[in-house]
Amino acid sequence: MDIQEIANKLYEYCSQNKYEQAHRNLYSKDATSIEPPHSQNPGVIEGIDNIIQKGDIFQSMVEEYHGGYVNEPKVYGTYITMEMGMDVTMKEMGRMKMDELVVYLVKDGKIVSEQFIY
Repeated sequence: MDIQEIANKLYEYCSQNKYEQAHRNLYSKDATSIEPPHSQNPGVIEGIDNIIQKGDIFQSMVEEYHGGYVNEPKVYGTYITMEMGMDVTMKEMGRMKMDELVVYLVKDGKIVSEQFIY
């Protein structure tokens, strides 16, 4: 797949809340996930299994999903950017709206990193 095809497939998966399928089908096994310093889980996570586990942990913290959005991706050279947001009630934290920009780096037909900006 070329980068535009990867971006389109990523958008399709994310629009359907199929994040694990996106990880398994589009990411390199050695991919990294980067959260900002002010995040509850800051830093870099390495490896697709750890990225999937991070997603599972986040999903387990969601008490109720009220809505969300994923904007169509934009491709810049070897990067894909996508804006996403959700309105959720988190266990023990209450209801909150989250908006983020995600920057993906693609090499050799696979996503090798994702960086969340919020």
